[in-house]
Amino acid sequence: MKVAFGVILMLVLFSACATRYQKLDSENPVLQIYKVAPHTYRHVSFLETERFGKVACNGMIVIDQDEAVVIDAPTNDEAAADLLYYVKNDLNAEVKAVVVTHFHEDCLGGLKSFHEKNIPSYAYFLTQELARKNGEEIPQHTFKDSLMLAVGKEKLNVYYLGAGHTADNTVVYFEQDQSLFGGCLVKSLGASKGNLSDARVEDWSTTIEHVEEKFTHVKHVIPGHGKDGGKELLTYTKELFAL
Repeated sequence: MKVAFGVILMLVLFSACATRYQKLDSENPVLQIYKVAPHTYRHVSFLETERFGKVACNGMIVIDQDEAVVIDAPTNDEAAADLLYYVKNDLNAEVKAVVVTHFHEDCLGGLKSFHEKNIPSYAYFLTQELARKNGEEIPQHTFKDSLMLAVGKEKLNVYYLGAGHTADNTVVYFEQDQSLFGGCLVKSLGASKGNLSDARVEDWSTTIEHVEEKFTHVKHVIPGHGKDGGKELLTYTKELFAL
């Protein structure tokens, strides 16, 4: 009887885990992951907003060998836990760090889940200050101007190139795949100007010009919301905010 009870308990626990961790496809309501390039993935989680309703929010994962770095935490702890599970069990990699590209909830809503697993977090120094001021989970390590992180044998570079969507927005470049995470500084094709509550609209186009000048060989561009693309996303964003 004890053996039978033990087997039943194991089955119940397995079922609970399997139910919580759903397959990550385009229909998953919590987290979706899309392959962009050989070592680059776009992760999508969701945020309920008063003005825009349910918003799909992008982040990026880069992998080399058995290491990964996540750019922007998913919007909540449930999605963050699913992402960490997926990277470990489906991509066979260990998350070495998470980078937060600005202080809004769509970048750090699930950051606590990374900290609970002792995964270090990095952000521009102003992002840390603004997160603290707004009562958000606080990124642990900061930088000024730029940051380089190792992932496997490759390098991931984070840059502050100017204000736009926020005063603190940064971009992330993974040279191995020529992949750029523009975050909310970059718009998907056809997108509106979106949330301008903390924007520096007068600086936006100039900052995009700095991005274009620095990443002349970029092939893959991931915006903060919407579908990824190429350099045309930078051109579209620059023209959208041209004064």
